[in-house]
Amino acid sequence: MTKPIGGYFELELRKGEHYHKDAIRLNTARNCFEYILLARHYKKVYIPYYTCEVMLQPLQKHHIAYEFYHIGLDLEPTDIKSLKPDEAFLYTNYFGLKQACVEKLVIIYGSQLIVDNAQAFYAPRVEGIDTFYSPRKFFGVPDGGYLYTDCLLEGDFPQDCSGNRVQHLIKRIEEGAEAGYRLFRQNDDALDNIPILKMSKFTSRLLENVDYDYVRKKRFANFLYLHKQLGELNELPIELLQVNDSVPLVYPCLMKKGEYLKQRLIENKVFVATYWPNVLGWVCKEQFEYRLAENMIHITIDQRYGQTELQKILKLLLWK
Repeated sequence: MTKPIGGYFELELRKGEHYHKDAIRLNTARNCFEYILLARHYKKVYIPYYTCEVMLQPLQKHHIAYEFYHIGLDLEPTDIKSLKPDEAFLYTNYFGLKQACVEKLVIIYGSQLIVDNAQAFYAPRVEGIDTFYSPRKFFGVPDGGYLYTDCLLEGDFPQDCSGNRVQHLIKRIEEGAEAGYRLFRQNDDALDNIPILKMSKFTSRLLENVDYDYVRKKRFANFLYLHKQLGELNELPIELLQVNDSVPLVYPCLMKKGEYLKQRLIENKVFVATYWPNVLGWVCKEQFEYRLAENMIHITIDQRYGQTELQKILKLLLWK
């Protein structure tokens, strides 16, 4: 079909390139996970209790067995699993701060390790290790996922279309976060159990438009600023040597009365996510993951904000 010339303008976007240029571009991160499961023919996967419930969707869809495992205060697995040839170990690079743990697990599990880098967009893929990313955790895009794997499925996938998933992004610009939140939730729900498809043209163009170096520097600076103010109060051990090679998703701060402080922030229009509400129903109150889901405060450090916004957040957290 001949491409038309002239006519009305499309949305004006900078023609850059993808950060993960060599990755397979799919429509969601969980579908990247599903792709790995199908390509590797896994019969069982070990997954952390501390993860989003959507990670179960591809396992349940294909009747693949799974077993939960615990993590400790360092956000690393508390024990080592002995894997059969048709089993895998899924690890989350929490908040983009656990690349060193990923590299340790590579030594233990080799190619049977699956790395969930949904919270670690900038973390490099370790050669030969199945790894996937979720760009919408870091940027204003409606969907999309990046996958690195050396085991490819035969055949081709149709391309997704994101036209009906952008309303919340536009609404936020024009009317603010609260006005668009219902649409944001609807879009999130619409991604449940959708088939594996190629990344949409629209999402791909948006991701070619991002200034990745600016985002990297901004997030890193915001993280260090918050850590300087909150590091002594944060019960979560954060090793700055690891942070130097990372671009964090948020500043994770585990504090006493964290649940109360999260509510205070939200009441003052500082919106913080809970990772993840489903965990409260998966583990007992006495288990560490329950405490993480209930009391961890995930403070925004993203590229939209600077010290003015961070100072407002600090006043709300430290005011007694």
